[in-house]
Amino acid sequence: MKNIAIVAGGNSSEHEISLKSAAQIMSAIDKKKFNPFLVVIKGTKWFVQRGETETDIDKNDFSFTENQNKITFDCAYVIIHGTPGEDGKLQGYFDMIRMPYSTCDVLTAALSFNKFACKSYLATAGICMPKGIQVLKGEKIDIENIVKTLGLPVFVKPNEGGSSFGISKVKSANGLLAAVDEALKEDNSVIIEEFIEGRELTCGLIKTGDRELLLPVTEIITQNEFFDYNAKYNGQSQEITPAEISEEATHLVHDVSALIYNFMRCKGLVRIDYIYSRGKLYFLEINIAPGMTAQSLVPQQINAMGESLENVITMQIEDLLKNN
Repeated sequence: MKNIAIVAGGNSSEHEISLKSAAQIMSAIDKKKFNPFLVVIKGTKWFVQRGETETDIDKNDFSFTENQNKITFDCAYVIIHGTPGEDGKLQGYFDMIRMPYSTCDVLTAALSFNKFACKSYLATAGICMPKGIQVLKGEKIDIENIVKTLGLPVFVKPNEGGSSFGISKVKSANGLLAAVDEALKEDNSVIIEEFIEGRELTCGLIKTGDRELLLPVTEIITQNEFFDYNAKYNGQSQEITPAEISEEATHLVHDVSALIYNFMRCKGLVRIDYIYSRGKLYFLEINIAPGMTAQSLVPQQINAMGESLENVITMQIEDLLKNN
């Protein structure tokens, strides 16, 4: 039986959400085929957690010792949202010790995690997206130019981050500085984007050597200003899967998602977010380790497709082991 490290936690505001995602994966994984271990990362402390027992990971080869027996892993299933699991750092470590892992590689992870760099790259593939401006920490903010270029309202987001931490919708020029300061609590750079009135859509997908799963599209409807943390995790949104959109719009989401997946050279299960407005699809961001909690979007999409989370995890891990 293969030993699978379910790697969770991380060093961002999303630490606790990652642990909830990992609990869902641990529960759903096929234990007749795989022997899962929860590996928690928090700063330099890496450990296997079994109940109340924490056993340190040997970072030389990503192993641990239990009852004087050395236990190694056949692969790592990375479910860290944020650094170091979505920004390429952990992928670089696994490459160095030759440990197969479930996510995109170093370059794709680093590129997808940096919203401004990702959009700049995808623009070369002709992907449609909102206009945006990057602001670096310590840089003087030209409010007049921002409003002239992007209009109002705008979204202010940490350039690297997720789960809507540090995101603000700003309706007046007077609110820009405070919103940028809030976003800079999460990251050293900020992206300011034009607001596009439309329907918020998201789609998960996975491609393996012999199979492609384009999951049903979800529409997110929230009474809040946008799909913020409370909307995501405290029930303040309505998530409709499959989205009540035309067949043409569904095909558009699937086609663009597949194009982005290939162009970015993604691997494993990802989720891509969009705004659909007046027949056009605007790319927002890509998540290479999307949330997998009971409330998360991808498990909803898997269920709506008539698939089981267990089968999708098995598909992902078996492909990973076969090709490494």
